[in-house]
Amino acid sequence: MAAKNIYSVGQVNSYIRRMFSEDYLLRQIMVRGEVSNCKYHSSGHIYFTLKDASGTLSCVMFAGRRRGLSFPMKEGDQVVVAGSVEVYERSGSYQLYAERIIRDGAGLLNERYELLKKKLEEMGMFAEEYKQPIPKYIRRLGVVTAPTGAAVRDIINIAHRRNPFVEIVLYPAIVQGDEARASIIRGIYMLDHMGDQDPDRRVDVIIIGRGGGSLEDLWAFNEEDVAQAVFECSTPIISAVGHETDTVITDYVADMRAPTPSAAAELAVFEFSKFSELLQRDRLALTMSMQRQLSVRRQVLQGAARQLRAMSPSSLLRERRMRLAQLEERLRNDMDRKILLCRQRTDTALSLRLRMDACIRRWRQKTDLRRTLDEQMKRHLTSNKHRMELLAGRLESASPVARLSGGYGFITDARGKPLTSITGVGSKDQVSIRLKDGKLEAEVIRTQKL
Repeated sequence: MAAKNIYSVGQVNSYIRRMFSEDYLLRQIMVRGEVSNCKYHSSGHIYFTLKDASGTLSCVMFAGRRRGLSFPMKEGDQVVVAGSVEVYERSGSYQLYAERIIRDGAGLLNERYELLKKKLEEMGMFAEEYKQPIPKYIRRLGVVTAPTGAAVRDIINIAHRRNPFVEIVLYPAIVQGDEARASIIRGIYMLDHMGDQDPDRRVDVIIIGRGGGSLEDLWAFNEEDVAQAVFECSTPIISAVGHETDTVITDYVADMRAPTPSAAAELAVFEFSKFSELLQRDRLALTMSMQRQLSVRRQVLQGAARQLRAMSPSSLLRERRMRLAQLEERLRNDMDRKILLCRQRTDTALSLRLRMDACIRRWRQKTDLRRTLDEQMKRHLTSNKHRMELLAGRLESASPVARLSGGYGFITDARGKPLTSITGVGSKDQVSIRLKDGKLEAEVIRTQKL
């Protein structure tokens, strides 16, 4: 044998360890078995062996991984261990390094439940914005459940008790076992598409559910494709599976969750008696409101009728006739007063005429005296006229205008005061010079005293 084919124990163990670490299956594996030789070390590590009819497997869960164990594991427990299979080089042995340990059966289902719940929540299928409101008043209720059993009886009894006129469309689904998943999905699809051809056959709300049972019994409502069918359904869905303490995936995806099938019927179907009372109350309120409105409109109509009568031609004509009668009466009274006044004035005129005749006689007597006075006035006027002509000549000779015509000017300073001396003005001052035919604006260059 050639020396190059001889390896040390450490090399072989190291090679085997690398082989284990590169194997994808061994890096992330789940192993089912019975717990034996379970020891809780003082360091916090747990050492145990998984066994079944075909063999045993050494396992260890280090203290740092203890959060992956949610129950007190003991000898004889049936468990599923998730972790990785690796080689311990020093001893050349391999073992399962546990990261998570769950009970077999219900424990495994719980694990699947939590993983699916987390996945769908991350996908947004539980988000409130995708949930549809449940109609308040429905005419047709769809139910996906087993055709026999307490659940369907409770839904029918409570629905008809609350509203005897509601129509219930039952899809007889298989709700437990291997065929349950496909049956529930088919029921949701058929009820959701009932109104595709005839809208009058459309169901308003769908209840999916069943009575209580173990986790295995309810598992069909924890399947991912069932949850997807609920999410994609265009008809609002109420999930009512098991008892109040039971929670399944469809409860989170559905538009509403009911603790029991009976509660789902209560939530989906309105109470007809209360609806009738409400309708009667609304009818009474509407009638009273209409009566009030009619009363108000009647008053408005009466007011408009009064306005129309006031604006009608006959009313206007009657008003104009009354006005004409009043004006005629006033005119007659005014004419009577004027006639009376004229008569009074006529009497006064006769009296004045007599007085004027007497005055005329007196004036005739004074006519001669007046002639004498006229002659005297003429002589006096002639004398005064001659005197006035003399004064006018003197005034003309003293007039400033006449002087201006002779080459003189009238000078004022910037404030309009006459200048009579050079002491009232200085160099650069503004002055105004008035001539016979206009005015000059000038500036004093210099002053010179004579």
